[in-house]
Amino acid sequence: MATARQRIWGWYFFDWASQPYNTLLLTFIFGPYFAEIARGYYMGAGLDEEAAKAAAQAYWGWGLAIASLGVAVLAPILGAIADGTGRRLVWVWAFSALYLAGSASLWHLAPGGEAGMLFWAVVAFGIGFIGMEFATIFTNALMPTLSDHDDLGAISGSGFAFGYLGGLLALILMLLFFAEGGDTGLTLLGREPLFGLDPEAREGTRAVGPFTAIWFAVFMIPFFLWVKEPRTDARPLHVGRAMASLRDLIRSLRFRHSLTAYLASSLFYRDALNALYGFGGVYASGVLGWSITKIGIFGIIGAVTAMLAAWLGGRADRRFGPKPVIAFCICVLILVCTIIVGMDRDTIWGIAMDPASSLPDQIFFACGALIGAAGGALQAASRTMMVRHTTPDHATEAFGLFALSGKVASFMAPALIALATMASGSQRIGISPLILLFLIGLVLLLWVKPRGELST
Repeated sequence: MATARQRIWGWYFFDWASQPYNTLLLTFIFGPYFAEIARGYYMGAGLDEEAAKAAAQAYWGWGLAIASLGVAVLAPILGAIADGTGRRLVWVWAFSALYLAGSASLWHLAPGGEAGMLFWAVVAFGIGFIGMEFATIFTNALMPTLSDHDDLGAISGSGFAFGYLGGLLALILMLLFFAEGGDTGLTLLGREPLFGLDPEAREGTRAVGPFTAIWFAVFMIPFFLWVKEPRTDARPLHVGRAMASLRDLIRSLRFRHSLTAYLASSLFYRDALNALYGFGGVYASGVLGWSITKIGIFGIIGAVTAMLAAWLGGRADRRFGPKPVIAFCICVLILVCTIIVGMDRDTIWGIAMDPASSLPDQIFFACGALIGAAGGALQAASRTMMVRHTTPDHATEAFGLFALSGKVASFMAPALIALATMASGSQRIGISPLILLFLIGLVLLLWVKPRGELST
């Protein structure tokens, strides 16, 4: 029988195990690698370099948008079904299988392939992404059972900090031993990838998919050993009753003004953040011309600041509540997006820079540190704020709605980036819709009660 402390640590291990999907696949290794391969395909099809960069970013954007739409549609329904049966861990098992299958399949995206290879790479990424998102929903729903409400802010922050530490370690291992530079064929240690992986075929970088799958499988063991659901009477699956419960929850939103405002706010700011993660590495590759190795170093900086900020943000959350933490982080991210939209290697908002100097790189490294810090604290505080708007009996259903609010705009944000990129022909300008999404989220936060449903 696991102790209360073991249950909390087991719950932390889900963040540790799953974080590499975001760190390695979405943002810093596979995302930029996909953009590199897609760019080569489009240039081979006759597009000039700038048009090929924009086409690659748009392809990635539509793929993320479709996967996010799938999460948005199904999350509240599955959450209601899970709450209706009183069982959540079985869903974590099921979606963990999708995580493993999708991530492991990314190995097959090799240089010089046809358009069909790009398509199947996006499909595989989407399968794993859906698995990761749904496993997260059901794991988050277990959070109210871990401790009292007053301690949940610190627990949430510590969980994210522990997860970012795992993502950081996984990223360092990939850069040191596997991911080769496209120009040198060598890892960050100056050696060829381990296990005789072929640099010419980019096998070191492609190994990021199987590596992520193995990491998840190994480090989910403490979670499944220590995290158990509270004892409840077994209830049979009754889809009609679950859907009726979901309808009642949605109808109640017109009377629960704080929850409604918070779901609407998070609909915009969390999806803008997810899009920023999804396109940061693609932007660095296309606009600044960074290699996979350099993007990986950028990721290390962001992961370190995210880890520290998530832990500190959890303490600030416990003292001041999640709402001030969320508002401050949104303001930081608006500043970062404004800098990114106005910068390339030659200028920053009309101020000339020497393209041969390291100044553009230094500015973007600083932006990466701020994205990591603000994003880490923002996600931890967002999870706590949602807990303040629900009860343990309806947690999965509520986090299903939370996922819906996090994925409707996550469908829109990549789509808006894809449309803005296609319309302007510029990767840089394509990022601009995120500023508007963050601003809308910040304004809607005004109607959210600091203590959620516990407020009078």
